[in-house]
Amino acid sequence: MEAVTGYSSEALLVSVALTGAWLLWTVVRYVRADRGTRVSMRQAVRVRWGWVRLARMAGLTVTDKTPGLLAQITAQKDGPAPAPRVLTPRIKVKPDQFGVVVRARTLPKVGLEEFQKAARFLADAWRCTRVSVLPDGPGRVVIRGVRSDPLTTPTAHRPTGRPPADLTRWELGVDEYAARVCVSLANVPGVTVAGVPGAGKTSGINKFVCDFAPSAAVQIAGADGKVSRASEGDYADLVKRMFAFCGDNLDEANALFKRLVELRKRRSSAIRDVLGVKNMWHVGPSSQWPLTVLIIDEAHTFFREYKGGDAETKRLATLTAENARLVEDLVKKGRSVGILVILISQKTTGDAIPTFIRDVCPVGLSFAQKTVEAAVAALGEDIRNWPDASPVTLQDPAYVGVAVMAMQGRPGFTRIRTPYVSDADAARVAEDTSHLTADPDLCLDALLHSTGRTATPPSPLTK
Repeated sequence: MEAVTGYSSEALLVSVALTGAWLLWTVVRYVRADRGTRVSMRQAVRVRWGWVRLARMAGLTVTDKTPGLLAQITAQKDGPAPAPRVLTPRIKVKPDQFGVVVRARTLPKVGLEEFQKAARFLADAWRCTRVSVLPDGPGRVVIRGVRSDPLTTPTAHRPTGRPPADLTRWELGVDEYAARVCVSLANVPGVTVAGVPGAGKTSGINKFVCDFAPSAAVQIAGADGKVSRASEGDYADLVKRMFAFCGDNLDEANALFKRLVELRKRRSSAIRDVLGVKNMWHVGPSSQWPLTVLIIDEAHTFFREYKGGDAETKRLATLTAENARLVEDLVKKGRSVGILVILISQKTTGDAIPTFIRDVCPVGLSFAQKTVEAAVAALGEDIRNWPDASPVTLQDPAYVGVAVMAMQGRPGFTRIRTPYVSDADAARVAEDTSHLTADPDLCLDALLHSTGRTATPPSPLTK
């Protein structure tokens, strides 16, 4: 008996110590958390404590008439039958800055569909702006409740300066449920970005460049149609990390596009012998065969139709027509050899970006738009069926930096809050990574030389 009493005392002390350590850790987490997370932590406590009662009121329980093992053992032969059990799905709650993430186990007759039907009741009970319910594997669902709207909460991104772990992932931001949104760049030949001035297009591209600049396996070229020199526009700092850049001069842009088409042809002729595959994405980008990104800002400058009978107008019309043909070549044939084209324009209508280019780009983003026609040009006809997600509804200043896109595996369209990247951070990253800038043509020459093949003569336009 004394031994049992001693063990009980020790067990009590251990349990008290563990409880105290858990309480201390909880207090430390609470103190160190930001204001929004603290509110969410209190919200998570209310969700846990009130779950059983709420689940019963929302119809998320099931009655099990089969007695449990203990009831079967203790039941008397002539006694009353054990009362049916009311089963409630088990949950785990995790708070964050915007609300709570609740992971629940399903039960017979209480599955994904039942949770989705009860979402509006859960939103009211948990005091959330909106609640979503998605599958989380066999027999599980994940319930996302946001207390504050992530779309109207500005966020900032400070680049780390470290190479990305996965060069195929472009992290855009968070959706309306504060879930991370990523786009796969593997086998993507082109991206279109649309939106009225000041809607957030440039900041989104800044983030793209800053995230991928620390990798020597990514090389970037730029063409900005709203300036004459890089120092005058949004790419004044980022140009240090670009192997080529031109302004609104059509002759310079034409030379740059020809240069990249020549690179595309050289890569296409050498890829099997050098990489051993027909598609670069089967082995991934490398410093010797980098993913080559062409950013064309204010793209309509380079593709507009000039009408007139004088010699200069005819010459410009010939240049813009050839520019369209060259960029079409890159978009339609550059995917397998690692060339990506990002086209940016206020409106991606056919007169700004030719449809034979725009419609081949599988990824399209649209920031705020003024007309439904501009939204349709950027996102396709299906956006008419989703008026709540239309970029026309994003004209409020609170939505600066919010874009709309169609996501694979999701119905309809997704609204995304893209983070703001300051000019100072962009300049810092470009300066720190400028030594990684390399001409893809020269990289290909070096790779061909190392494999013992005769290098294909580079284009005379190559620096």
